[in-house]
Amino acid sequence: MDVGGYTTGIAGRLSNFTPRAFVLDGFHCACLEGALQAFKFDDPEMQKRICMMSGKEAKTIGQTRNEAWQSCQTLWWQGKAYDRLSPEYQQLLDRLYEAALLSADFADDLLATGDEVLSHSIGEHDPRKTVLTEEEFCSRLMANRSKVKKAREA
Repeated sequence: MDVGGYTTGIAGRLSNFTPRAFVLDGFHCACLEGALQAFKFDDPEMQKRICMMSGKEAKTIGQTRNEAWQSCQTLWWQGKAYDRLSPEYQQLLDRLYEAALLSADFADDLLATGDEVLSHSIGEHDPRKTVLTEEEFCSRLMANRSKVKKAREA
């Protein structure tokens, strides 16, 4: 199943652009894309504003910071710098998707995919060029789907 905002149905609903209210480390987020784009900014107040934007707004403002973060391969969250290729950054991504999973509709959407392998055909593969690769995105969706299945079967 090819996931993305360019598709319809459940595959489209799993997009990072889909509105989903959740809280990450005390910051209120309107969608996953807002938090991902906020990682490109080192100012926590700016991050707070971006987290509350729609996916499209967040992506637009985040694009203005691509050269800055890519040149140093550093992303930020709440005043802490993260090397893009570090295990700590991967843990931040895990926390992000786990926080969003507390939104009941996200869990339901994941379960609705059954056992399908999830892909993101327009996703970037090189982590030095994106804050979230196709593999990072899809593996987290499938791992969280498994967690939800186990929790609901218990």
